[in-house]
Amino acid sequence: MQTIKKGSRGNDVKLLQRKLNLMADGIFGSLTEESVKEFQKANMLKVDGIVGPKTWEALGMSGASESRRIDEIIIHYTATPQGEEFSNDKIRASHLARGFSDIGYHYVVGLKGEIRPGRRESISGAHCTGHNARSIGVCYVGGCPPRTVMNWQKTGIDTRTPEQKTALLKLIKELKTRYPHATVHGHREFAKKPCPGFDAKSEYQNV
Repeated sequence: MQTIKKGSRGNDVKLLQRKLNLMADGIFGSLTEESVKEFQKANMLKVDGIVGPKTWEALGMSGASESRRIDEIIIHYTATPQGEEFSNDKIRASHLARGFSDIGYHYVVGLKGEIRPGRRESISGAHCTGHNARSIGVCYVGGCPPRTVMNWQKTGIDTRTPEQKTALLKLIKELKTRYPHATVHGHREFAKKPCPGFDAKSEYQNV
C-alpha cells in the first residue's frame, strides 16, 4: 500500500475510508484525516494523520501488497464444528505441524464476522497447491456439522453465520479494490474436497 495523507485521492483512499467506516469517496479530506488521527491515537501510533506502513498494518493491511501478481481470491473453511470458534493461533499451530512456516491463509473470518489478518499479502500463501503464488487465501471458521453429528469431520457444509457472510463480502470487495482483475473461487474448484461448503465462484461472480 502506498503512503497517503490529506490531499491524496484514489482507490487506496477509498479502502482506508471503508476501514474507518467513512463514506468512501476516494478523497482524503479533513474528516478522513481526523478519523486517521483518532485511529492512530487509539492504537498508540504516531498521531500525524499520515497513513504509512505502520498505520496500514494496524488497519490489517499489508504494506507491500503490489509485490505479487494476484489474480485469484480463494475461499476456504477451517473444517471445524459449526458454532465453535477457532483462533488464528490454533490454525497456525495446525499449519506448523504440517510443515508450513506460518498460518497458510492471509485472512480468517471468525464466527462474529471479525476479519483477522493471517500472513502478509506480500507473502505467498500455503492454502491451495498450484495457486499459492498468485492468490489470496481467505478462510472462514466452520464448515462442518456440530460434534453431535456422527462423523462430523468427514462432512463439509456451509456453516457461515450472517455476520461471516457480511464480513466475507466486505473483505472480497476490499481485495477486489486492490486486485481488480482477481477472480473469486472456492477451494473445491482446485482440490477433491467440499471446501468451502458452498459455490463461492457463483456467489461472488458479480462482486
